Amino acid sequence: MTRTLDDLATQQGLRLQSYINTKQHLADGFPAPISSAGSRTRLYDAEQVDAFLAGQPVPSLPTEDDHQDLLDRRECAAALGISPRTWDKYKTTYPILAEHKVTVAGVDHWPRHILHQQQTQKAAKVTAPPGRPTLSGDQVPRDQLLPLTAPLLDADPTISAARVTEELGVHRDTAQEALLRLRAERMAELMGADPSLTPEQSAAALGYPAGQVRRATVRAQAVLRAHRAAPYLADVAQALHQAGWTATAAAPDVQYPADDLVVASLVLDGTNPPAPALVWDERYGWRTATSRRHPLTKGAVPPPPGDGIRYLAQGTTPPPDALTTALTV
Repeated sequence: MTRTLDDLATQQGLRLQSYINTKQHLADGFPAPISSAGSRTRLYDAEQVDAFLAGQPVPSLPTEDDHQDLLDRRECAAALGISPRTWDKYKTTYPILAEHKVTVAGVDHWPRHILHQQQTQKAAKVTAPPGRPTLSGDQVPRDQLLPLTAPLLDADPTISAARVTEELGVHRDTAQEALLRLRAERMAELMGADPSLTPEQSAAALGYPAGQVRRATVRAQAVLRAHRAAPYLADVAQALHQAGWTATAAAPDVQYPADDLVVASLVLDGTNPPAPALVWDERYGWRTATSRRHPLTKGAVPPPPGDGIRYLAQGTTPPPDALTTALTV
């Protein structure tokens, strides 16, 4: 497991800026970041950090390269002998890289062995299957995609996105997202029924090959948290409806802007609402949004306060009445 600076601050009961100011992460003997030099987000090994804080010997990290190692953008570029800017082109050009991307603490990573597989395909760009024009529209309505993909996954747990593309006539990216959602949901259901299961164990129980579900193992943990948050989000939706700020009391659908992050949005389309919409982020709680059509910002980084953005109440799950009170202040 990994930890960000924000995680380290929370572990010590401090705000992020206070933690940075006290420079606890720069103390003698504190484990070095495991993220590459120059990375915007510093990542630390959780086992090393816990050992240091407990006054125990800090375990060493493996020194030998392993084909299962997860590499960030700069590390991938270095491994291939290219610039990070060139890597940015690679990751959108080669479908195998998009399919095996793993998001850890908001940072994109790729398994080392996938780089080797990509190199064997570099003679030509991988495009859509024959007869499927690049970037052509999907032939399956969005609301039918999962119901039509699910039987394919039931029949063959090892099915690839390319095969779904052939069967349904959808774009490869659409097929990848459908398989990711279905696999993550099913893995989360198993883990919810048996909390002793790890994501990897649940994937194996369902017959999903490890090489195909690296993103799903991360997403499944977020899905499980989303399931646990669902009753709370439903209560908030009911409270906002009772206040007259929403047309219905329907609970919001959760979304995953990064595989390891859960957010949800509620459009305030009732009478005299205090904001166009609300967004719930499992890390920071509730905030107002300035757009009903696009309440969520792109990526995992939340917008700063100001220009119509307000962070509401205290904590990540304030009582619904506290939230409605905060909206009227």
